[in-house]
Amino acid sequence: MNVILSQEKYLDQFLNNDKQINAIRISLLTWFQDNGRHSIPWKLTAEGTVPTPNECLPVYPIWVAEVMLQQTQLKVALPYWERWMLAFPSIDDLVVADESETLLVWQGLGYYSRVRRLHTSSKMLFSMIGPSRSTDSSRWPDDLNTWTSLPGIGRSTAGSIISSAFNLPTAILDANVKRILVRLIGTSIPPERNSARLWDCAVALLDPHRPRDFNQALMDLGSTVCTNHKPICIQCPLKDYCVAYSLNEPTKFPAKLSVFSVSKFVIGIGLILNESNEVLIDKRLDHVKMGGMWEFPGGKQEKGEAIETTISRELLEELGVVVNVEKQLIAFEHLYSHQKLNFIVHLCSLVSGVPKPLSSQEVRWVKIQELSKYPFPKANLRIIAALKTYLLL
Repeated sequence: MNVILSQEKYLDQFLNNDKQINAIRISLLTWFQDNGRHSIPWKLTAEGTVPTPNECLPVYPIWVAEVMLQQTQLKVALPYWERWMLAFPSIDDLVVADESETLLVWQGLGYYSRVRRLHTSSKMLFSMIGPSRSTDSSRWPDDLNTWTSLPGIGRSTAGSIISSAFNLPTAILDANVKRILVRLIGTSIPPERNSARLWDCAVALLDPHRPRDFNQALMDLGSTVCTNHKPICIQCPLKDYCVAYSLNEPTKFPAKLSVFSVSKFVIGIGLILNESNEVLIDKRLDHVKMGGMWEFPGGKQEKGEAIETTISRELLEELGVVVNVEKQLIAFEHLYSHQKLNFIVHLCSLVSGVPKPLSSQEVRWVKIQELSKYPFPKANLRIIAALKTYLLL
């Protein structure tokens, strides 16, 4: 308790030390000038130049990017953003798109609830902006309350959108920024339990004159220097003000909550082919994880169950059909956030019954060459590739 009280006292002193806060701003922005990432496409003007402080940027590309960057690194999100902007270059295009189209373009990026919320939010924003005005930044909302009222937009995402597009002083607190602030002030409280105080710190540090650059500088510093496992403290512009650096223990911060265990499951998948070499797929229910995506039927193996039995049982429960489980096509592991799934995929032939969507939205026979038109979870793409190889397509 005394340690926490002393940390609180230090934080109060830190937040009231205007001279030090100003020095931190100057040090970070100076570092950013020479070391920041200045070529991020949605942070540039239409002419490809860095915006002036008084210049607004198009909001739509920034909003799409910020949603993609939730739980995803920049280098991973960038090619998906480029693909998205080709498919839906404006909110006008997104509003009229079918959900399945958006899922297909998003395919492979994961966390599919993000794209569904993005699609829903587009209709809400479009009603505010009005038709044919989507490229006019002044028509877009520039306040936290409006942005955080949209599905999937929290305070940090909203702050990044507003500061990036309008250069307005709205703070951010993503994972990179949390790590920097925790090390800077040396708090032993895990970030998940200290959100309010970290927000106090983020707001106090934000440069009111250059919020766009300052927020990007924080994100760049966290991505390249103040990294999670191997921080390069000697290159950090904030080391002279950093408690973790002074203790020579940067990797002890931030403190971790209890470690999540990874659940392991075996998933049996049955590929039913008909005489026309069409394969059966089904569409996941909207309310479940990866809702609206298509997949090959199957499910979890029960304890002591042979994989062939798993597949037969799952296809009977899901589709109401009896199948012969034949040769194995492929087996592989796929890691989700807290699950490791071992997929075992077998070819199957239909014995009796007409496939029905007993636990899905829809079932459909699809030619192998046309599977690319349907949005699948990433793991299913390996199954498609193996099936094409097997059929020599």
